[in-house]
Amino acid sequence: MAFKEALLAEFDHEMGSTRRLLERVPDAQLGWKPHEKSFSLGDLSGHIANLATWMDRILESSEFDLTSVAGVRPVSPASRDELLHRLDVNAKNARAKLAEQTDASLLAAWTLKNGGREVFTMPRTSVLRSFVFNHLVHHRGQLTVYLRLQNVPLPSLYGPTADEA
Repeated sequence: MAFKEALLAEFDHEMGSTRRLLERVPDAQLGWKPHEKSFSLGDLSGHIANLATWMDRILESSEFDLTSVAGVRPVSPASRDELLHRLDVNAKNARAKLAEQTDASLLAAWTLKNGGREVFTMPRTSVLRSFVFNHLVHHRGQLTVYLRLQNVPLPSLYGPTADEA
């Protein structure tokens, strides 16, 4: 089995779980924050919907410097429909880009920099799993807390929730 086949299966599973969760985001609460230092519900949801765009950055180059996007913040979605559209477009594009990869390209080194200083260098497969998949799961976990605090029933992600068997 090629590396991309395993990654595509994981990607599809995580995008499905992500979409089920984002479908629960209430339009009326997009500006809500659990704490003054926290993302708003809209900003966190938007970040989750945009994480798949990192696939292009990782798969189309051998390095990325964070200072190239310093101060750039994505626009928070105005509605759940916009949020879901963003996720669907980004996931479709990311999946297509991943499907084009060879084992050699997925094993090639990729470097993250900050102000020209190397933060890390890892094989692209490792970067995809940590910077895209694990990052997505981390923020999705945060979103479940946000939604619970808003009394929104949570969908099953890895097993039953208190709201769904």
